[in-house]
Amino acid sequence: MLQAINVRKKYNTLEVLKGIDLTIEKSEIVSIVGSSGAGKSTLLHILGTLDNPDSGEVLFDGTSVSSLGRANLAKFRNRHIGFIFQFHNLLPEFTALENVCLPAYLAGRSEKETRVRARELLGMLNLERRADHKPSEMSGGEQQRTAVARALINSPEIIFADEPSGNLDSQNAHELHQIFFLLRKELGQTFVIVTHNDQLAEMADRTITMKDGHISE
Repeated sequence: MLQAINVRKKYNTLEVLKGIDLTIEKSEIVSIVGSSGAGKSTLLHILGTLDNPDSGEVLFDGTSVSSLGRANLAKFRNRHIGFIFQFHNLLPEFTALENVCLPAYLAGRSEKETRVRARELLGMLNLERRADHKPSEMSGGEQQRTAVARALINSPEIIFADEPSGNLDSQNAHELHQIFFLLRKELGQTFVIVTHNDQLAEMADRTITMKDGHISE
């Protein structure tokens, strides 16, 4: 489904990724672990098309995403990829429902269809009673689950998560981790997750360890 071929990236003189080869299969949950500075987030951003490699290729279903051009790449990202970050990045002036709907509106989907789907996702994540609440009126765990619903609204093939439970207490983190596996079971969702959480890394189908810009195992 997703393939990185000899991906390299440097910032000024610092080489962060030193020739990464990686394949992600459909409906697989893969965790990426390693010490700070190992290149985990840089790799995640390149796989998720948020950044470009200096050399090498990223293929999505056999198509090189670097060949799409800036405008087409943005459309591709909106329709095929979901993101969950450590900080939920919800817009404070909008309700949970409105935050979830935004990527679908950007994709040109109808308001009626989008709102129905958004409520379905919020219900799946036990947030139906919070649909009309703003982020400031929700707990940290509720905000992060809202971010998960937002990542799912366009039915992406793959979701990239960067330290998704890093800001949550142990109970909320555990619940969030369980949600990932529920979504894989019910929706066939694929996840690539950068994490320092040992429990989440051990739950994944496969754990990739990065060290000094390489995949070490």
